[in-house]
Amino acid sequence: MTLTLLVRSIGAVIFGILSDRFGRKWPLVANLLLCSIVQLSTSFVQTFRQFLAVRSLFGIAMGGVWGLASSTALENLPIEARGLASGVLQQGYALGYLISAVLNLYVVPSTRYTWRALFWTTSVISAFAATVRALIPESEIFLRAQAQQHARGASTGKKTKVFINQVGAMLKVHWALCLYAILLMAGFNFLSHGSQDLYPTYLKDSKDFDNYHAIVATIIGNLGAITGGTLAGSISQYIGRRLTIILFVILSGAFIPLWILPSGFHTLAAGAFCVQFGVQGAWGVIPIQLAEMSPPGFRATFPGVAYQLGNMISSASAQIEAIGGDHLKTTIIKNGVPTIVPDYATVQGILLGTIAAFVIFITVIGPENHGSNFERQKGAFED
Repeated sequence: MTLTLLVRSIGAVIFGILSDRFGRKWPLVANLLLCSIVQLSTSFVQTFRQFLAVRSLFGIAMGGVWGLASSTALENLPIEARGLASGVLQQGYALGYLISAVLNLYVVPSTRYTWRALFWTTSVISAFAATVRALIPESEIFLRAQAQQHARGASTGKKTKVFINQVGAMLKVHWALCLYAILLMAGFNFLSHGSQDLYPTYLKDSKDFDNYHAIVATIIGNLGAITGGTLAGSISQYIGRRLTIILFVILSGAFIPLWILPSGFHTLAAGAFCVQFGVQGAWGVIPIQLAEMSPPGFRATFPGVAYQLGNMISSASAQIEAIGGDHLKTTIIKNGVPTIVPDYATVQGILLGTIAAFVIFITVIGPENHGSNFERQKGAFED
């Protein structure tokens, strides 16, 4: 997992730089097509080493998608619409998670190809997204900046030289901001992965649910995520980015007891909905928060790299919970017999509560450029 996320960070750097230098459109199209090809290739692997090699290659493409998509979606919108757009954009993650859960629930068990059919389906979805992006024009802001540079007589070589110099200048001036963004995204990724990755295992091992009910509860949680993210993005336009994040993280923490204490399906599913409503609600503000704090001209590279490096730091979240479950046990009645099982409920509750406190702290001490007119800033290739 850590290796895959490290490769994703490399992909974020490569495709982010290409996007900030050469435009949003074709680097993102190439990203999505590579995702499609590698997803298809994954379905044919026969060994773990093959799987690891293919998924590492997939990480290069996937690492660049978020930053490119975020900058493309937000920079051409009016300031008044960016909060809502941020929430809708980020919930593409939750929607994809939901679609995968539905496919895993209904498609995978019904075909002799089992898990391979899941990768075939996602390969088609990625190819479709690449086709749609190829048909949509290049970012108007990027085209305008290129036209201005062309009018000044700047050659391609000169613009590339300027871009390289700007990268060095940006790191020299904004290194503290870069470190802050990585810590912020580490906290956010711990918050999301810590509440999602081991959740089906927690329901099956600690609550004695079957696979069907564990997947259904996951789907319900993602419905809460989509609702919370869209709502929080809109609210942030009126009360600010940081305050919205803090309120929704507090909300997710308040529902931790409902998320871990009950034993019945309906109450636990309600807890999943409420916790993900808060977690992904806070996440819904992140695309616009990072875009507004980004150094001028680096709205694809800065958010994408910060996101993926933070994701890499949080890659051990599931392992932390699994190790905690190995050391902390509880007893449940399973098939009429008292059975000792990992106490994932307590472990996840402690982890989520700790990370929620960290996210609130790191958000409070950080910057906010609410309403920034970043579309007026020069591109990184402009002298």
